[in-house]
Amino acid sequence: MENKESGLHKIKIDQRKCADISGVCDVESFDLKHILLETNMGMLEIKGEDLKVKKVSLDSGEFRVCGRINSFQYFDTKDYRKKGKSLLKKAFR
Repeated sequence: MENKESGLHKIKIDQRKCADISGVCDVESFDLKHILLETNMGMLEIKGEDLKVKKVSLDSGEFRVCGRINSFQYFDTKDYRKKGKSLLKKAFR
């Protein structure tokens, strides 16, 4: 499912400490070591240490995470899709 408002998918990393990500459609899960995002280019898994979500705007497709970023990995959305609502949708209903 592509968010038409999310625009192009880009990642800007600053010194492995913060990443600004555009083209984010949904936030599936997050904790201090793992974040899973649905982007308009597929599922994006971010791994690291002491990860903190600093900004989420699904209307504009913007997401910012800070901490120690160790890796980014993509998966096809259909292979990673979970049944039910996302974490954010559950939290804000």
